[in-house]
Amino acid sequence: MFRPTRTRTSAALAAFAALGLAAGCSPPPGAGPASLARETRAPASPAAAGSPFWIDPASPATRQVRAWERQGRGDDARLLRRIADRPAALWPAGDHPGPRIREATRAAARAGSTAVFVAYDIPHRDCGQHSAGGAPDANAYRDWVERFARALGDSDALVVLEPDAVAHVVDGCTPAEYHAERELLLAEAIVRLKRQPHTRVYLDAGNPAWIEEPEKLVGPLGRAGVADADGFALNVSNFETDDTIKEYGRRLSAALGGKHFVMDTSRNGNGPLPDGDRAQAWCNPPGRALGAAPTTDTGDPLVDAYLWIKRPGESDGRCRGGPAAGQWWAEYALGLARNSAPG
Repeated sequence: MFRPTRTRTSAALAAFAALGLAAGCSPPPGAGPASLARETRAPASPAAAGSPFWIDPASPATRQVRAWERQGRGDDARLLRRIADRPAALWPAGDHPGPRIREATRAAARAGSTAVFVAYDIPHRDCGQHSAGGAPDANAYRDWVERFARALGDSDALVVLEPDAVAHVVDGCTPAEYHAERELLLAEAIVRLKRQPHTRVYLDAGNPAWIEEPEKLVGPLGRAGVADADGFALNVSNFETDDTIKEYGRRLSAALGGKHFVMDTSRNGNGPLPDGDRAQAWCNPPGRALGAAPTTDTGDPLVDAYLWIKRPGESDGRCRGGPAAGQWWAEYALGLARNSAPG
């Protein structure tokens, strides 16, 4: 299992108690879609070899494999197993994330593995772009985080907190009047999630092609409570290469006192789109490939895990013929799998 370690929380807990937690831009690189929740029961599934993370046996990729096998598309089904047989994060959607989280954590416990989640409901999410939505106000978000955290219970879990939220503060896409509230909500969310005894939390920090100077993230990440998180997350829903991400992450880590980080390697096997409109390079780019399989064996003391945070095959948005953000797109998934090396 992916066993958690506790982080410093005393000062933030005091602030948390005092604050009472219970009570259009152009699309930048890295805009992250949310996955749709499903109500199907998920039985236990063993983790992929070498990975401590849970595989969702009811994922869209797995269902597609079965459908193609029934239709006689055996070769395509075998290729798609490169996605279906690997662990990917769950993005619990809607106002009530608890049932999906409890379902997954129970199945993961039976499998002796760790479930990975993305908490993605911040107010004014994605600046009204492809993945717009989120909680209607601050108190609604606090209630949502409370439900999310309670559902985790004492399970082994890893949570990537709010893709794009901090980077959209830095790039100005989120209006200035929301910045202080957003940073406060993120700090509160980290403290609340870390009250769960076996939950690790990584605050999203964008990707190297988005905020090119990592130093610009230091202040906002600090105000958003990264000191109380287990670290930060990079490259969520994006395509930067492992080497580029690591170099960037080391610079950001050094500026944050040695914080560790996790990397989204779900679709970076061929790196980013080499040509074209940079503002659209993040959205369903053609010719991309699956990256390194999820694992904690990264060979880098600062990199806690390679993760498939973006679920390969789920659309980035209505671009290049894709469906709405978070919707399954079988042919795009097949392309990712086909372009990837076996294994």
